[in-house]
Amino acid sequence: MDITTESAIPGRALAAIDFGISNTDAVSLIDGTVYRWTRPTDGVPNDEVVHSVLAEGGLSLTVLPHLAVTGGRHRVLPERINSIPLRAVNEVTAIGRGGQTLGALDESNTTAPMLVVSAGSGTAVVAARGREYSHITGTGVGGGTLQGLGRLLLGTTNASAIDALAQTGNANGADLSIGDVISGKLGTLPPDATAVNFGRLAHLAQDASQPDLAAALMTLVGQVIAITAINAARAERLTRIVVIGHMTDMPSFRAVVERVGAYYSTEITLPLHAGFGTAIGAMLHEANG
Repeated sequence: MDITTESAIPGRALAAIDFGISNTDAVSLIDGTVYRWTRPTDGVPNDEVVHSVLAEGGLSLTVLPHLAVTGGRHRVLPERINSIPLRAVNEVTAIGRGGQTLGALDESNTTAPMLVVSAGSGTAVVAARGREYSHITGTGVGGGTLQGLGRLLLGTTNASAIDALAQTGNANGADLSIGDVISGKLGTLPPDATAVNFGRLAHLAQDASQPDLAAALMTLVGQVIAITAINAARAERLTRIVVIGHMTDMPSFRAVVERVGAYYSTEITLPLHAGFGTAIGAMLHEANG
């Protein structure tokens, strides 16, 4: 979705910063144009960090009526910097609002009920109904899991490198498939669907290639997030699922999530620029209420 259609403040510069565990994401809306930029999170946010992040996007606090901040330890920031208000936005609200905006089927309706999944270092699941947002569940499995196990299994914490390897590998080189276990399909699951993550390494005592290990690792992370989302959506009786967060930057992750959705006849939307969903949600919440 084009977020300019939701923000009815022509000629006014808006911005937000999401201080995540791994990434600090920033967005701005200037004269109808959306800008997005990111950098690794380094330490606790303070006045200097705020100025530095904005400068990377060619912005100064002096051109802003206020700055929306969310994520991580944004609450340690002062209420004002150089007389400009810093408006703290609860992460649950920012996630829900950002997911509604990026996942809207109709650009005139960004209040549609949906389940918003923020897949970052960990994973948070938020129910969005109108402008009411509530944290439903989550999982500690996410990008941090990918990087931590990537270091142990592949010798790297670089998510892009793991993703590139995963795209060339076969997860069933390390996993046991349903076909391996019961010699057929199981319900709606095809024979090549995962039965036991990394089970081939445990039960058949055989090694796997680096690409296969990467594919199995991405499959593990993606499956946990997708199944968590599907179960939460069913429990909350929400028919739409939207995934935001920087895990969606990786094609191999998107493929796993879409495959799990297909297994359970559930459409899972992974919008463009979804890594900036929380920052977008914070900016729009403070701009429009």
